Amino acid sequence: MQLRYAFRLYPDTAQRLALARAFGCARVVYNDAVRAREDARTAGLAFPTAGHLSKQLITQARQTPERSWLGEVSAVVLQQSLRDAETAYKNFFASLRGERRGAKSGAPRFKSRKDSRQSIRFTPNARWSITGSGRLNLPKIGAVQVKWSRTLPAQPSSVTVVKDAAGRYFASFVIDTDPAADAARMPGTDQRVGIDLGLTHFAVLSDGRVIDSPRFLRRAEKRLKKAQRELSRKQKGSRNREKARLKAARAHAKVADARREFHHQLSTRLIRDNQAIGVEDLAVKGLARTRLAKSVHDAGWAQFVHMLEYKAVRYGRTLVKIGRFEPTSQVCSACGAKDGPKPLHIREWTCAACGAVHDRDHNAAKNVKTAAGLAVTACGAQVRPGLVPAQRDEAGSHGIPSEPRTA
Repeated sequence: MQLRYAFRLYPDTAQRLALARAFGCARVVYNDAVRAREDARTAGLAFPTAGHLSKQLITQARQTPERSWLGEVSAVVLQQSLRDAETAYKNFFASLRGERRGAKSGAPRFKSRKDSRQSIRFTPNARWSITGSGRLNLPKIGAVQVKWSRTLPAQPSSVTVVKDAAGRYFASFVIDTDPAADAARMPGTDQRVGIDLGLTHFAVLSDGRVIDSPRFLRRAEKRLKKAQRELSRKQKGSRNREKARLKAARAHAKVADARREFHHQLSTRLIRDNQAIGVEDLAVKGLARTRLAKSVHDAGWAQFVHMLEYKAVRYGRTLVKIGRFEPTSQVCSACGAKDGPKPLHIREWTCAACGAVHDRDHNAAKNVKTAAGLAVTACGAQVRPGLVPAQRDEAGSHGIPSEPRTA
């Protein structure tokens, strides 16, 4: 499978100017491609092909006085920008036809120089290389200093240079991982676990372990408010406003980096210790529209589950998502009796059928494990809770649960 390895770059002043020039040229070519497609649509003509756009917007444009400065950057950067526009239109049309999963993709829009993220991509045709001293040598930019936090497991197939909103530069390498090396890195285990994600605790495991929520955003909220307040008071277009914008962006980036590092460490530990993991398919977008929106975004459940997904595929583990309508907080994990919904302030309850006392989150984690088919008996057979007759006031269809999916 393909993964990205990102490393911090520290370009000097001349290299920053060269990168800014490359970002701008790539953005202009992308916008020209979108404009050409929109003009053809307005005129009722067929969309121009990628080959025609490459000849018109790059080869011929570099020979004109208006676009002669396109020759100051690598042609590969411009070609990759055209490919990005082509991919954006393919995703848009696939979304219209219902062939693309997830949220609907909108039509490609023009890029702005004020966008918070700028990027360019170099393929092997660009003849970029890593020097003996560990610098990243990019065509028409130079040898850029790299902060190597780890070694690359294989030869990269491409590199993307990114400038984020905080003014930091990164090199993102695409690597083809070795399945044999991944299997040796994490040998198989017979452990299985269910995870209940929450806000009081970030995660409660079916084996009783509790992972507290770091709440990075809440802890940094005072500092973020101060930075945003200072930014709002600066005159638009002034240099002081740009300085305040960078200060606020760096404060937000620090929070996002800390959250991402926490997710990486926890997901790697869970994947290493367990052969199979069960987790709920939470409706994060819906929860983010409630009064708990800030806490939901601070937890970052979607990013954490995505890490579990790709790491499970990489290391040969099994990740099972159960339906979001599964009543994990209403069912007794001991006898399977459904005790009905409970307010959020009730953290412990006693089963009326068998008398078992349950912690709300721990009981939900056990039910997640059972619903995912990961609970086993002493003889090794997988079990699910027994069926309980519905009460008279519960009869009827209140929603169709989604089918569990394996990743």
